[in-house]
Amino acid sequence: MCRAHPRVARRQLTSFVDYVPTKPLVIGHRGACGYRPEHTLESYRLAIRLGADYIEPDLVSTRDGVLVARHENEISGTTDVADHPSFAARRTTKEIDGRTVTGWFTEDFTLAELRTLRAKERLPGLRAQNTVFDGRYSIPTFQEIIDLASAEERRVGRPIGIYPETKHPSYFASIGLPLEEPLVTTLYRNGFDDRTDHVLIQSFEVTNLRALHRMTDIRLIQLLDSVGSPVDLPDLSYADLATPAGLASISGHAYGIGAHKDLLVPRDAAGSLRAANSVVHDAHVAGLVVHAWTFRAENEFLPPEFRIGAHPEARGDLIAELEIFLDLGVDGLFTDHPDTAVAAVNAVRRHRVPATAA
Repeated sequence: MCRAHPRVARRQLTSFVDYVPTKPLVIGHRGACGYRPEHTLESYRLAIRLGADYIEPDLVSTRDGVLVARHENEISGTTDVADHPSFAARRTTKEIDGRTVTGWFTEDFTLAELRTLRAKERLPGLRAQNTVFDGRYSIPTFQEIIDLASAEERRVGRPIGIYPETKHPSYFASIGLPLEEPLVTTLYRNGFDDRTDHVLIQSFEVTNLRALHRMTDIRLIQLLDSVGSPVDLPDLSYADLATPAGLASISGHAYGIGAHKDLLVPRDAAGSLRAANSVVHDAHVAGLVVHAWTFRAENEFLPPEFRIGAHPEARGDLIAELEIFLDLGVDGLFTDHPDTAVAAVNAVRRHRVPATAA
């Protein structure tokens, strides 16, 4: 257990202490990035106001060891760094998790330098409406996200969970900027160190989650992709981890799994949904919750049967896709469009609640 840092009083309403979710969680994936540039305070704030139970920051490190929210440590696609002549010489090529990546990287900037950059829409071709917000927002620190969640929690009068992901933890450890200690330290200083707290920590890697399991009682989520293997355990595929034996092993260090939706409901060669497999059931048998990712409203991301019209950027029938996974029994949904997921969850919940006697 990590107990080397002073703990402050937890900043949440007393009535939240015994809060137990009674419906699947809606997790604002990078905030509400269907409507605002991802991983900005405004994206997280909007996700909360649209009804998300949790907000999800992906965490990477600056050169001076500060955790900030970016989907990747390479930031040319999500910031205006390329427009800053003073940083032109920092464009470089690196190998990240076995991939060659060229661009600008958070670990080559101090927090003060990152503060001079502004966020932009990562998918301008699909989300042109979001580009009107380009240049308005800065890159937030993890502490700023916690502060936002705390303030919004008081404003809306309900718990707002935080669901950070450690991005490329083996890579950051290899360059002397491990993510685990600053993550646990930041949470602990804000009063979060217990499995009853509204915090979930996720990772695609296994060894860093096992390390976190020894450092904190905060609940951990093992992320599982539909293909490939964890970077730290390349001989162990995600498919192996999704078997009953693999899920049983995960239960030794994690509270649940965050599963790619195609891992739960496979698709055929044309992208259409096939019959669901037993992963949700098997995970529940192993004592794990299941959070599925990622649900997006644009046709580009939907199965063909739920697309409306021919344009990739047009919104299709996301509700229909969500209902399939809710009926399957998932315990949470990562989504770029929290309002749509909230509507789906509430509709399914109403249908399942038995009518009271008159």
